Amino acid sequence: MVQRIITGTLMGVFGLLLIYFGGVIFAVSAIICFIFALSEEYRALTVAGHRPVAWPTWVAMILCIPLTILLGGTTISPILAVTCLLTIACVTFRQDPHLEDALMSLLPLFSVLLPGLCIVSLSRVQPLSVQRTLIGLLIVIPVMGDVCAYFVGSHFGGPKLCPAVSPNKTISGAVGGLFGSLLGSILVWLPAYLICAETTQPMIPAWWQCLLMGFFGGIASQLGDLFASLIKRHCNIKDFSNLFPGHGGMMDRLDSLLFNALAVYVFRALL
Repeated sequence: MVQRIITGTLMGVFGLLLIYFGGVIFAVSAIICFIFALSEEYRALTVAGHRPVAWPTWVAMILCIPLTILLGGTTISPILAVTCLLTIACVTFRQDPHLEDALMSLLPLFSVLLPGLCIVSLSRVQPLSVQRTLIGLLIVIPVMGDVCAYFVGSHFGGPKLCPAVSPNKTISGAVGGLFGSLLGSILVWLPAYLICAETTQPMIPAWWQCLLMGFFGGIASQLGDLFASLIKRHCNIKDFSNLFPGHGGMMDRLDSLLFNALAVYVFRALL
């Protein structure tokens, strides 16, 4: 438990630094994390006996990330579409093709790379105060949800949320996690609104918009956590790796954040 707390604290400090600096530092740090997560997921699928084709997704990452930083999210869709076609073609023309290999090859593309590109696109948001707010929502909503879900679920227990996927998660923990995500969204909005200059205050998402983000982002975060558990159960592994002592691998830490990234990206597009 002590090791878990120490590791969690260090990751929390790292997250706060990313919120503060934003821009290129945030984008580069995020890219490094995605490289670890992508490799962990492909390794897990290989351990499960699948033969995923990984190289088109790696090429897409190499192409998409600089283009996303320079041009924004408009480059995501066409490159992902080409990557899908190329991956399916590689599996189809194998000597011994299997449909599940094609599906497993595409899984990391949509569960890691797509939300990862949505995250990287936040590094282009201006002004910096709005960028910090969105990055704060991206990180704090799943973190607060995870913390509150753990303590509420441990204290109250009760009926299981999704026992076929994650036997330890309870409905009480899910409700507590959702309230934690709502609280996290306000904890992001309040300092962002108070600290930023008066000229940029109108650009900051309103408190009720952040609450909506906390609600939908909280649901997406919990879904991401469950989906990662489903992958691990399918692959018969406990953690994606032992990169973080007491916390598992990079994918174990990013699972809820990646799904929240999709919610934040949609939220940003609708602002």
